[in-house]
Amino acid sequence: MIYELLKLAHIIGAILIGGGLIGVWIHDMRSRQTSELVRFSESVRNIALFYDAVVVPGAIILLISGSWLIAVFYDGWSFIRTPWLAGMVLLFIFEFIEGNTVTRIYFVRLNRLAEKALQTGNFTPELRRTRAQNIPTFTHFLDLPILLLIVMLGVLKPDNWLLLIYGTIFAIVIAAALMLLVTRLYPHYEQNYNTDR
Repeated sequence: MIYELLKLAHIIGAILIGGGLIGVWIHDMRSRQTSELVRFSESVRNIALFYDAVVVPGAIILLISGSWLIAVFYDGWSFIRTPWLAGMVLLFIFEFIEGNTVTRIYFVRLNRLAEKALQTGNFTPELRRTRAQNIPTFTHFLDLPILLLIVMLGVLKPDNWLLLIYGTIFAIVIAAALMLLVTRLYPHYEQNYNTDR
């Protein structure tokens, strides 16, 4: 019974993270499509809300349930000899650290700068520079492909490292392609912000 409850908690955590990241994705795209400061600020505020209220709780549930499952049902540290499980743990640790450092700090800063810009009524140069940063944009676009790879490893349970290796390469390529495509689709997000009338 404990195994089933932990598995359920693990699935709920994955659903929360996935739903939260999709919400972040949608609001990020909305913020890139608008040149109106109020709409931009609202979208950025929603990004922070999805991270704090959905993604982070999901990650905590996933961390607790996953650690418990590994400790009790997968012989603790011996999980490193199981490619699919070790791959899931490795990718989750990477996502947890990256998501709570580079990506989250970037969106928190963007939210703070957007609130500050609202007070002046104009997009500030600092806000434009921050919005145009490539590394946080890349890591943001990497979140969903890596989550999909984690789910694939858990569902397919491969007995070798090939899915992890090729899947990681594919996720990086997809994230880089999205970054280049989106910044070209919406080049005005960096250059042509206007104030609301």
